[in-house]
Amino acid sequence: MKKRWSNLLLVAAVVGFSSCSKDDNENNGIFKGAQISFHEGKAHSWIQVSKEGKPEKLGISINDKAWNNLPVGGDGGHNHANSVTLPLHAKALTLTPFKHIGLDWNPAGHEPEEVYTLPHFDFHYYLINEGERMAIPPYEQNPTGFDNVPAAGYFPANYIAPPGGVPQMGKHWLDATAPELNGSTFTETFLFGSYNGKVNFWEPMVTKLFIEQSNGFVRAIPQPQKFQTAGYYPTKMKIKRTGGNREITLEDFVYREATN
Repeated sequence: MKKRWSNLLLVAAVVGFSSCSKDDNENNGIFKGAQISFHEGKAHSWIQVSKEGKPEKLGISINDKAWNNLPVGGDGGHNHANSVTLPLHAKALTLTPFKHIGLDWNPAGHEPEEVYTLPHFDFHYYLINEGERMAIPPYEQNPTGFDNVPAAGYFPANYIAPPGGVPQMGKHWLDATAPELNGSTFTETFLFGSYNGKVNFWEPMVTKLFIEQSNGFVRAIPQPQKFQTAGYYPTKMKIKRTGGNREITLEDFVYREATN
């Protein structure tokens, strides 16, 4: 009898563990990446998938404990001191062209001076794996890699690239029509990146203040005419407050064919 009860308890434990694991990883089509420690709190990526198996949202969540312990001040610049990598769930790796996310907090902003020198986040959605990204050197060590830019059409119209580039990121492409480049104060914008002839990231860049003041904000993402890799690409970006989390999401995915 004791053996029978032991077996039943073992089966119940396994079933219970399986149920919890499923609940942790799947809830209404949402699949979460691993939680990462970030300034005394946590951050993670997640993807929402439709019943038809198509991506609907690819998001970043930062909990309140992390948000309320973000460091302030500093000298500015891309120094990676407040950067973490957010792994993607296998569903996101399968359904989108993105490979991982760089969550970068800039407490004193970064160049260009008097444009992006406000406390803000760079949310890099990378189209290359982390090893490839980490191998990107300073501009001075390989200017050819940074200056080898993709052909016209792989970035939206009106996008321009300042000279140089950032190690472990790449060359940043800016919207020449963005308000902050035309006399207005920076709040939010959308960038793209490249290195060695490849588009290597899509990037919402948003000030901390704007995130706190703009629950429900939605903007269209400028679209390239050409895509180097086939897959589902987002057409909108959204800011949302959900429970104890701040969320940045890429949404309204459209399938794009690779073009030469």
